[in-house]
Order: sequence, then C-alpha cells, then structure tokens
Amino acid sequence: MKTVSFLILVQLSSSTFGQIRPNILFIVADDLGWNDVGFRNPDMITPNIDKLAHSGIILNQSYVQPVCSPSRNSWMSGYYPFRSGLQHIVIRPAQPVCAPLNRTFLPQELKKLGYKTHMIGKWHLGFCNVACTPNLRGFDTFFGYYTDAEDYYTKMKGDGIDFHENFEKAKPDGEYSANQFAKRAQEIINNHNSSEPFFMYLPFQSVHEPIEVPKKYEDMYKHIKNKGRRQFSGMVSALDEAIGNITKTLEEQHLMQNTLILFTADNGGWIPYFGNNYPLRGGKITVFEGGTRATAFITGAGITYRNATYNGIIHAVDWMPTLIGAAGGGPTYDGMDGINQWIFIQTLSDSARSEFIYNLDDTPFPLTGKAAIRSGDYKLIEGYPGPYPNWYKPDTVYEGLYNKSLYEEQSISEVEFKMYADKVMLFNIAEDPTEHFDLSEKRPDIVKNLQARLDEYRKQMVKANYPPNDKNGDPKYYDGYWSPGWC
Repeated sequence: MKTVSFLILVQLSSSTFGQIRPNILFIVADDLGWNDVGFRNPDMITPNIDKLAHSGIILNQSYVQPVCSPSRNSWMSGYYPFRSGLQHIVIRPAQPVCAPLNRTFLPQELKKLGYKTHMIGKWHLGFCNVACTPNLRGFDTFFGYYTDAEDYYTKMKGDGIDFHENFEKAKPDGEYSANQFAKRAQEIINNHNSSEPFFMYLPFQSVHEPIEVPKKYEDMYKHIKNKGRRQFSGMVSALDEAIGNITKTLEEQHLMQNTLILFTADNGGWIPYFGNNYPLRGGKITVFEGGTRATAFITGAGITYRNATYNGIIHAVDWMPTLIGAAGGGPTYDGMDGINQWIFIQTLSDSARSEFIYNLDDTPFPLTGKAAIRSGDYKLIEGYPGPYPNWYKPDTVYEGLYNKSLYEEQSISEVEFKMYADKVMLFNIAEDPTEHFDLSEKRPDIVKNLQARLDEYRKQMVKANYPPNDKNGDPKYYDGYWSPGWC
C-alpha cells in the first residue's frame, strides 16, 4: 500500500496543499458518544463544537480503540495496542506498567520540527516510573492527571489525589476540571511566542464518569427527566463552553488562522454512564461501531473544505504520522502501523487505508472485545464483542439517576464470554453501519478470508502487559498523591 509514489506525495503534501508548521490543537473528549453532539443530535447544546465541525471536515469513519489507554497509545505512538502489550482493558492506577518506552511519541517528533509542546488533562499511559510521564515523553509542559478518572473538583482518585504540574504535585482548588483545563490552555496561548509553532494535546476529563457538573449546565436540559442523562448532557455543554473559550482566545491572539484543530473521542459513549451512540450498536468496551467509531472532525490551517464530510477510513494509529505530515515532516518509521493521511483528508480523496484491527486480545476472559477486523466494506468479529452489545436510544424519560433496565442487563460473565468463544459475526459496514445483519452464514468465504487476515496479524501480537496491582504505588507513600517512583 505504501508505494514510492505515495511517499513522494506525502512529502509534498504539506508544502503543496497546506501551510508549513501550523499550530496544532489536539482535543480529546473522554467517553463522548456518537450521538452526544449537536451536529448529530438536536437535543444536545454544543454550539462551539458544532461551529468548529461545520467550519471544516467531519470525519465519518474515524476509528479508535474500545477503551482509552489503547486509544491514547495509538495516537501518541502510531502502533496498534496489540503490538504494544496494551490491548487488554486499560492501565490501572496501581499497575507497574506504562506505554512502551522504546517507542517515540508524537510530541518528541514535533519537537524535532521546532514545536513547543504542551499537554493539559488526562494522561492514562502509565506513571509508575518518572520516565513514563508526559514531560519525559516529549511534552515541554504538563498540567493534569495520570490515572483514568477522578473527582472533577477535588481531583481525588480512590484514596489519593491525582493532580500534577510538570514533575510537581499540584494543589486542587476545587475548580471544575473542564474550566480549569481551558484556563490553562488560554494562559499558554496568551503567552505563546508566535514566531514558533505549538502543539497542544488537550485530552479533557469530560465527559467520563463520575457524573458531575455545575448545576447551571444541568439546568440547560430541564426537559430530560432522567437525572443521569440530564447531568451527562450538562457535562457535554460544559465541555463545549470550555472549547469555545479556547478558540476565542486563539482568535484574540490572531492564531486561529494558522491553527489546525483535531477533535476526537477516545472511544464510544459508555452506556451505563449515559453516553449515547445511537443508532450505532454497542458502546465503550465493545468492538461494535458504537464503541470504536469516534465522533471526530478536523478544521483550521490546511483545511480548505467547509461543512464537508469525509467518509474515508482513518484509524487512531494514523494520527501520529498524519499530524507530522501536516507539520511539514516526512515519513516516520518503518513498521509503524499508522499511515500519513494528511493529503487524502485535505483533498477528500479515497483513504490510504482499507484495513485495520479493532482489537486483538487473547487474554482469558477479557472485558474488551476479543478480536475484530475491518477490510474494505466487511467487518469480522471473532469471539466475545464486549458488554452492552445492543442499540440504546438516549434515556430521557426514565425518572431516576440510573437506567435500571441497563443495570439489570448482564454486562459480563464467564458464561456469556464462553457463549461467544467460537462465535463469529460478519457485517457489511458500508451497507449496514448499525450492524443489524450478521452475514457470517451467508458468506463463509469472506469469513474464511478475514479469519486468515486476523491470523496474520496475530503473528505480530505481543502478550498483554497486564500485571497485578503493586502495593508500592499506594498514594500513602507519596504524601497522598498518585505519583511515580515505584517501578
């Protein structure tokens, strides 16, 4: 697929079709569902996100991993999680593990191109050793947290505080994190030396559980009777306002025109915590489209199309080489899974990618989907697809905090897992993106071919690096903070 002519085209793309060395703002919304934005769902109040999406290109087939650590590793390294040992669930706070240190991360490459690099928000790629932390993976500055989730105000995760500025422990001041992270982004933009480009990676905490939001945002959705969905929707609108404040600051500093903005979710919305992916099937943790087809768009410097939709396939591993290409850099590393898609997105041309892996995890009794591949229009799921495997409309009617019908639905059990052990499902995603029609019995020839492709990828798979928790990581040993230094 990567022919000589393709590589030459990639090298020419940044100078021929776009601006050299734009600022890059990479925004991540945590657990945001396909149906949780205004440009798809009129019940959602997201004017700033909608404006940005319509000012550029909505990415209709931008894929991520079923859960967050694997997606973040894909963005930063350009390698599939199953080749990095991160294919099994996510990195837990007390696990002595992090994203492989022998891989160069995206900000490290951008620094070679003269970028100042900043990270604000959620890391979730391991921190047990200081070498694993953002400042030593290419970021000039870091302001945020290391683990998977925490209280939006107190920054508590279990028995410890998780809040850091560069290598130092930061003191929580009780501010809602979406507002706090936006203010830090605005400070960096206001103080930026415009003679050099910046890369800002901004993985917000929002809208991951716990379900917490200032009441004024919840009150924007008084028509929603379900308290959880009402609060979740408010969280989305709080995120939208934060993004609007950041883009306003870019405009005030006359940086908007030369800033490329990429927005993506890290996985689908989480069904039991009110995220919604309708009409797609499933959600976070599954290898169905609802768990892996991300809400995403790209706009700004180098993007000339407006109010456009791109239907080409993009995978999370593609963003590292694609953003390097947008920054004027050339090909990266032989063997990387990611493909530079910059010119194809810019010109709305057919994607350079026709095949990708949703997940490969042969760990006994996994939580995330076991194995799935997309090749052309066809998708094969082998084994357990993950919990919450159905279709869920937004819950606006049920009066309560949680939707009891979802909690009563068995989410995962070894019995359920074994039921799927030898099962395969085949879908034509082009004709059936909502995965209603299993074609496995009608097209055994395609099943056989895709299983053979999966077996080829399995030859590259490394064992999941999923050790037990280490008591030495307990925050009580680090002044009550989740901190590095114990592996």
